[in-house]
Amino acid sequence: MDAEQHSLFENPQDTPLAARLRPQTLDEIVGQQHLLGEGKVLRRLIESDRISSMIFWGPPGVGKTTLARVIANRTRATFINFSAVTSGIKEIRAVMQQAEDNRRFGERTIVFVDEIHRFNKAQQDAFLPFVEKGSIILIGATTENPSFEVNGALLSRCRVFVLQALSTEDLVSLLSRALCDPRGFGGQNVRIEPDMLETVANFANGDARAALSTLEMLVLNGETDETGVTVTRQTLEQCTARKSLLYDKNGEEHYNLISALHKSMRNSDPDAAVYWLARMLEAGEDPLYVARRITRFASEDVGLADPRALEICVAAYQACHLIGMPECTVHLTEAVVYLSLAPKSNALYLAYGRASKDALSQLSEPVPLQLRNAPTKLMKELDYGRDYQYAHDTADKLTDMQCLPDSLLGKSYYRPTREGLESRFYDRFEQIKAWKKAHAAPQDENSGT
Repeated sequence: MDAEQHSLFENPQDTPLAARLRPQTLDEIVGQQHLLGEGKVLRRLIESDRISSMIFWGPPGVGKTTLARVIANRTRATFINFSAVTSGIKEIRAVMQQAEDNRRFGERTIVFVDEIHRFNKAQQDAFLPFVEKGSIILIGATTENPSFEVNGALLSRCRVFVLQALSTEDLVSLLSRALCDPRGFGGQNVRIEPDMLETVANFANGDARAALSTLEMLVLNGETDETGVTVTRQTLEQCTARKSLLYDKNGEEHYNLISALHKSMRNSDPDAAVYWLARMLEAGEDPLYVARRITRFASEDVGLADPRALEICVAAYQACHLIGMPECTVHLTEAVVYLSLAPKSNALYLAYGRASKDALSQLSEPVPLQLRNAPTKLMKELDYGRDYQYAHDTADKLTDMQCLPDSLLGKSYYRPTREGLESRFYDRFEQIKAWKKAHAAPQDENSGT
């Protein structure tokens, strides 16, 4: 009975395909040729067993953990696999003590930390002194930008290697190997059309683990007879009914996609803008987040070139709030296409930037007396509001009253463009400046100004 149970648990076919086919050597790894090709830096470090502390950064399923395991197979150092998901300060200290003991006996210790971005600052700090004095060689794996997720002091002592999403060709090669390899489906005579493998590769979105899992699902649901297994197109369609999108609403890809949306609208490309909008919404992004971002865009990148842009974006936000997904997708699409085709001006954005720079350096600059309210007798006695000119009392609705502090007199912040409706504001602004120049009070020759 025990022997039978043991054999069942040891059955390799019970292990997921992705785990069975995990590469054991550098030559079995697909992709990452910029790091692992002949003569490339990471390959040389691994082959010569001269590993230093490093961070593997890349999307899911591109080989970060696999690389660590290959290093474990080749190195003469003690290799400790450490999970940021299940480990805390207590476990870190125990591992560091083991590493210290190894160092006293002249042995190196490589500590591999999967998902290192999940560690908080205190946990990451616990590694730092041991990395500094060489007690351990730290290898971290992360899907998040280490610039944001790894402590600066720790990051400065690690070399960052960027792993790229696998290409369709890489994944087709991997899937073909899975059909022939004895560790995969080599003995089952699986019949599947080559273009179907390409469909699986595209569906996986650069993720080897996702590609192999999909292939495994196809084979398990294939039509079986005495000659083997046939994967039909109907099965393929059922298993790839909804694309798995690479998206983490709290991670870097979140910001990459909103950046792509903004820059497509700014570049007046409605097709690209709608695509990036769909990528975000179909991956589960909050439509109100998108609505807030495009509302900012309406003033930052369109501004007075088309003042209606802001109205449309605010209306789209209200529509999203009222009816939610999926109905509000069309409202966001309307706003995104409008912004893409609208004339562009960043004059308002630049105006505030110029003004804020002066405001920060002139925080103590007093408000001119003529601009101050005088609700009390004392304030009037102190000349608050004296020489204030009420524009509505004049024929031209204009006055030559000074509104900037003396130190900023003559400064120009808003500089309108000739784009779209802003050309009307440009003309009006020029008229106002010409009027004020013509009606400027003569300077007092003895004032020194």
